[in-house]
Amino acid sequence: MGARSAHRAHRAHEAPHAVERETAHAAQVRELVAAGDLRDPAWRAAFSAVPRHVFVPYFYTGRGAGYERLWGEDPDPERRARWLRGVYTDTPLATRLRDGELVSSSSQPSLMARMLTALDVREGHRVLEIGAGTGYNAALLCHRLGDGNVTTVDLDEEITESARAHLARLGYHPLVVTGDGARGCPARAPYDRIIATCTLPLVPHAWLGQCVPGARILAPLSTGLLALAVHGAGFAEGRFLHTPVYFVPLRGGIRGAAGPEVSRPPYDLPYDLHEDDRFRFMLGLTGTALHPREALDLWRGEGRPGRERFGVTVNAEGEWSWLDDPQGPYVWPLGSGPG
Repeated sequence: MGARSAHRAHRAHEAPHAVERETAHAAQVRELVAAGDLRDPAWRAAFSAVPRHVFVPYFYTGRGAGYERLWGEDPDPERRARWLRGVYTDTPLATRLRDGELVSSSSQPSLMARMLTALDVREGHRVLEIGAGTGYNAALLCHRLGDGNVTTVDLDEEITESARAHLARLGYHPLVVTGDGARGCPARAPYDRIIATCTLPLVPHAWLGQCVPGARILAPLSTGLLALAVHGAGFAEGRFLHTPVYFVPLRGGIRGAAGPEVSRPPYDLPYDLHEDDRFRFMLGLTGTALHPREALDLWRGEGRPGRERFGVTVNAEGEWSWLDDPQGPYVWPLGSGPG
C-alpha cells in the first residue's frame, strides 16, 4: 500500500474526528507559513501531507508527579479537544516518560521546519536521523526524499517500535534501527546528511566516517544548533546557527562531556546571567577550560556574542569549540577525545 492510499485508509478509520483533525492540521501549516518557517515549497508540501496527530496519539502535560496524560481517543470530548489543541499548538510535547523522567518528545513544529530547511537536502540525498522519537520527523524526510533514502536510529526499542508503527499507518517505511545513535548506522552508509534530534556532549567521530565528503551534519550541542561541513572521515568544521534549541540528551556510548549542565548555571555569577541564554550557551561550550568568572569577562569583552559567532572543529585528535575563528585566540577543548 502506498503512502497516499494508506493515508486515505487511516482517514476513514478516524472518520468520527477527521474533520476537526484535518482542520487543525491545515491551520498549523498556515501558521508556520505565515511565521516564515516554511518558505521552501517542498517542505511546505511535506508538512501539509504529514499530520502530526498520527505520531502523537497521546502526550503528557505538567511536571513530576503532576503529569497528566491527554489521549486522542479519550471518551471525554473536552479532554479529547485539549489533546487536539495541544497536538496542533507550536510547542514540544512530552510523549514518553520513565520513572517520571522525560525520555522522548515530539519537537516543536516550527523548530523542526527550521532544522529541516537548514539541513539543505537535495533530491537523492541519503539522510541518517539520530533520535527516532515519534517518527514524525522521519515521515517528513520520507515525503521529501523517499523511504529508501531515510534511516532513523534510537537506543530504545519501545521508541523505535512505536515510531515504526506510526510511520506505517501513513504508508512510510524508512529503515528504523534500534541501536546506539553515537555509532551511527554503518550498514546504510555513506550519508549526505546527518540530523540529530537529541542534545550531544560531543560530535561522535564515527559519524564522520559514514559521510560522503561535503556532507552536512546538523546537531544540537550545548543549547545551540551546530552545522558541520564534513571534509573527510577525520575532519569536520562548522558554526552554530543563531537558533536556541533544547532537546532530550543523547543516550548511548559517546565519551567526553560538553561542560557544566547549562540548566544549572554557577550561583556565584550575577543573578541576571542565570537567565541569559547566550552566556549559558557559552558556558556549555567552554566547559572546565574557563572558570565561570573568566568566561564572563571574555563574553562581556567580546560584546556578548551570540551563538552564530561560535563554532566547532572535529579531527582525529579531538574536538574544539571556538569563538569567531578556529585559528584564533579563543579555542577550548570540548572533551577528552572523539566519541
